[in-house]
Amino acid sequence: MVDLSGQTASNEIVAPSEQWLDRPQEWDLSDLYAGFDDPRLTTDLEELRQRAEQFRQQHRGHVANLTAEAIANAMHQLEAIAQQSGYLYTFPSLIFSADTRNTEAKQFLDKVMEALTEVENQLLFFDLELQAIEAAQFATLQAALVLQPYAHYLDRIAQHRPHTLPEAVEQTRNQDSLTGRQAFIQLRSVHLGEQEYEPVTTPDGTTASTEAELGALLFHVNGETRLNAYRSVRQVMQQHNSLYAYILNTVCQDHRLENQMRGYSSTLHKQLLTDEVSEPVFRAIMDGTRDRFDLFQRYYTLKAKALGQPIRICDIYAPWTTGEASLPPLPYKAGVETLLAALEQFDVNYARRAEEFFVRNWVDAKVRPGKRGGAFCAYTYGKHSYLLMSYTDDYNSLFTLAHEMGHGLHFAWIDDRQSYFNSNPPMVLAEIASTFNELLLLDYLLQQAEADKELTKTLITRQLEDQLNLLFRQSTISRLELAIHDRATQNSFDHSFVNQQWMTLYRELCGDAVELLPEHQYDWARIGHIYFKPFYCYQYTASNIVSLACYQKYQAVGKDFIPGYLDLLAAGSSMEQVAALRHYVDVDIEDPATIGNALKYVEGLLDRLQATV
Repeated sequence: MVDLSGQTASNEIVAPSEQWLDRPQEWDLSDLYAGFDDPRLTTDLEELRQRAEQFRQQHRGHVANLTAEAIANAMHQLEAIAQQSGYLYTFPSLIFSADTRNTEAKQFLDKVMEALTEVENQLLFFDLELQAIEAAQFATLQAALVLQPYAHYLDRIAQHRPHTLPEAVEQTRNQDSLTGRQAFIQLRSVHLGEQEYEPVTTPDGTTASTEAELGALLFHVNGETRLNAYRSVRQVMQQHNSLYAYILNTVCQDHRLENQMRGYSSTLHKQLLTDEVSEPVFRAIMDGTRDRFDLFQRYYTLKAKALGQPIRICDIYAPWTTGEASLPPLPYKAGVETLLAALEQFDVNYARRAEEFFVRNWVDAKVRPGKRGGAFCAYTYGKHSYLLMSYTDDYNSLFTLAHEMGHGLHFAWIDDRQSYFNSNPPMVLAEIASTFNELLLLDYLLQQAEADKELTKTLITRQLEDQLNLLFRQSTISRLELAIHDRATQNSFDHSFVNQQWMTLYRELCGDAVELLPEHQYDWARIGHIYFKPFYCYQYTASNIVSLACYQKYQAVGKDFIPGYLDLLAAGSSMEQVAALRHYVDVDIEDPATIGNALKYVEGLLDRLQATV
């Protein structure tokens, strides 16, 4: 049974109740609020404003004179305010993500974002006044024992000192975001959520009409079905090509203006500082993956020979054999039970905490129109995480569930040990547990399928395709961002520029191994991260490299690896991530061999696959 302390009294995994598993579940958000008519929403929002105002009246203009103990106490107050802000934002945001056509959720989300911007502006002074403290005095504060839990947080404040603006300007930037950059990002989400897709009917008579269902058809055995599903989604991107490019250009121009105001040399510079990744590491990842495009091309050349036909971009996830295509569906209940069993093989307590997500309905896996595409894990400090995805009864969905559960478990360990300011790990650390979970699932499935050659081959090829995506597609997305943000420093760009850049980059990646369809030029508009947070995607590549390094150590060391790994997860953002990786799991992302070993892992899988075809 689930023990909220995280301890277990039995090694037996107890499957969630049938009522949760007969079909993909919808989440229960009552841990946050009962609904939009919950009076606590109004009272909490008003209380939040009052707490922020009282904090400002108490401390503004006096931070430089505070003792280390007083600063620690003030930071505790700020953490409590931030925690309550998180609940108020998360509730409407999750409802909106589950149904982007929900007008009430959208309106309340706008109201909350406006209120939280007001609160943030009230509190901006604190970090600004800390940054204004003379360097020697600031160093003394950092050395104080009472502030040691915030050592890394204070380091980050100091690192951003050269790029901080006066309080009034920072407040204006926050307010402008509501109707500026953030408004355009939200516009894209709302607009995309309102789109209808051309339905596609499979040879067996099943019809798909949502983005999630159409995406699942890219794994279908029938080539015409894959092509139609691919085109259905990209036709929407083509229809609104100019709009999505206009939004992207506006976002990029806003970043350019902010860079000029804050003294960043580029949007890349700004983001790398936030991500705690050095530019040499970023460039090494970009160069290292580009130098091994031959792995991507080798895989799809093998696949084309196996299929007996050229691989089009809509075919990259096609089953290798009819046997693979005839694998039975994987219903939600079976998928959940499989994932729990795989995690239990790693660590029983780890599996217990995953089980809790299903028992308590912290997962929304139901497929429905208007639901945000993709998948995510939303963490609410002091409570737990919520997972969103669209489960389509296949192994691809199972791996997505494993991925998001990795995030949820990562945050569970953080919540056990860290305060709010140390609860948000930088991206490279944040993606380790998700990828590690997928590797745990893969090994478990391969063990279970030892006598099933078709399933074994399916699992290897899908792992390869996931690796090729993480190492090469995600880094290619960041190459597109390098191009568009560089162009934004010169002048604006339109849809034709982005379309052309995307196709050029993909031709370089694919070579002669994959045929690019004309519709692929619009594919970039589906990538939400290039709007939400620039240069987000290379971090998937970086984190995958680190995850593979961790997994290779786990395979070599066995169970002795687990305590250090869980300590790494629990560290959150309390340490600089390069140091944390070295300290807890002896992985060095700055060592070129770490990148090389990840690429060798993929090459080894390719060798293993080639021996079977």
